[in-house]
Amino acid sequence: MTHVTQISGVAATLRPSGALWIEDVRTLVVADLHFEKGSAFAARGQMLPPYDTAETLRRLSIEVEATDPGALVFLGDTLHDGRAETRISQRDADAIAALAKGRDLIWITGNHDADGPSRLAGDTAQEIRIGALTLRHEPRRGADHGWAAGHLHPCAKVVGKGGAVRRRCFVTDGERIVLPAFGAFTGSLNVKDEAFEGLFAGAPTAVVLGAGRSLPVAWKRLRGD
Repeated sequence: MTHVTQISGVAATLRPSGALWIEDVRTLVVADLHFEKGSAFAARGQMLPPYDTAETLRRLSIEVEATDPGALVFLGDTLHDGRAETRISQRDADAIAALAKGRDLIWITGNHDADGPSRLAGDTAQEIRIGALTLRHEPRRGADHGWAAGHLHPCAKVVGKGGAVRRRCFVTDGERIVLPAFGAFTGSLNVKDEAFEGLFAGAPTAVVLGAGRSLPVAWKRLRGD
């Protein structure tokens, strides 16, 4: 079961993977891939398995195969740090080039990768627009309507009869949406955290991700950590 909704008048499918699919313009959007996070931690002595980039690209390839987008948008913090591009393997660079073949690949810049890539396939932008919807990295408070952003890595804690579950989620009020982090090694922030306060006009809906499902959950059912 996959949730379909409208974001500022733009029809969007919130896929169970955490990808946003805008079918009318054949655009697939993913946020916060954080390529080479594992190698960044290893350089500081925390020896995480060095496979996060390959695993993220594997999952992304499944989404690209399923949707066949004309455009693929990375919604910022695609590279974990300013030197991530120098650490990425040739095999992973080739995989990115394969994703870009025959389609537009757009790297929205984020706070971790403000300059974007210099040698990897694709084009760099600060933000782009699809109809009334602006795609950018960081959410904005105030009267700024019609955006899709990442940056906050949202997750939802839902309490039911069987106990509590904590899952990655989209969070949206129908005008704005924050995407979950797509990267293999990315953490998550509960949507009840103060970082989400003031982003939405009213109580938003969390669209919670599970095995093959993306399910809307009312704000009143969510709990903080």
